[in-house]
Amino acid sequence: MNERVGFIGLGIMGRPMALNLVRAGYRLSVHARREVSMEPLIAAGAEACASPAEVARRADIIFVMVADTPDVEQVVLGKDGVRTGVRAGALVVDMSTISPAATRAMAARLREHGAEMLDAPVSGGETGAIEGALSIMVGGTEAAFARARPLFEVLGRNIVHVGGNGAGQVCKACNQIAISQAMAGVGEAILLARAEGVDPMKMRAALLGGSANNKVLELHGRRMIEADYRPGFKAGLHRKDLRIVLEAADELGIALPGTALASQYLNALVGRGHGDLDSCALFRVLEELGGSGPNPAG
Repeated sequence: MNERVGFIGLGIMGRPMALNLVRAGYRLSVHARREVSMEPLIAAGAEACASPAEVARRADIIFVMVADTPDVEQVVLGKDGVRTGVRAGALVVDMSTISPAATRAMAARLREHGAEMLDAPVSGGETGAIEGALSIMVGGTEAAFARARPLFEVLGRNIVHVGGNGAGQVCKACNQIAISQAMAGVGEAILLARAEGVDPMKMRAALLGGSANNKVLELHGRRMIEADYRPGFKAGLHRKDLRIVLEAADELGIALPGTALASQYLNALVGRGHGDLDSCALFRVLEELGGSGPNPAG
């Protein structure tokens, strides 16, 4: 544990991830836009920094966990950003979900300063972050991945090196495609069961024993039936992720019609002022379109 570690971005995901690193014995320097976000880390023994550049000056490995592509670009390349403080030989690990093209561009800029970059977006939500049970999809060199792996093992359980810079972000985009459409499919199944007078929870239990079994049905299916939309992963962030997917598809000239439809469900949900609900609340939009009215459990 000789590596000095920095962590920038202490929101719903970043805070528990950073706390897990401190508890594992790593010396941590942290920065967040809001000072109050740093307080739990300072109480746990981390050092507060006034800027991303200060974190970079103190750390050998710098983690970034913020909301969107412009946020990462500001943290890494902006005034008082990581780039202005980073030292040759440092490693920047971006665990945000952002554009693969922007990731490759930032990795190239950091290489000009002698630093490596990994893109390592995650799946598993707040619960996975708290429990250190995230799925981590990593893009970058084999050597950089090997260097970061001991820290990844504190944060997650399923850790896969997917390929070069940007490959982790592409894998996360694929993850969001699959989850959004699975949510829509599970939601439609619940609507049909309810309309036919079949108990949706019993329908779900039956499907969990067959080929339709999946994590979305298991976890989010119950939440849809019970109208439990407390955020694990906010709808507004899922909408942002699908925007990144569709922008990449547009650049590549490929059609992703199912993703486009799922994106519209999330657009409608966020447009109704529900961007802070869990993304499985897209079921509310399906209810309206299906003419079934609100979930009786809600």
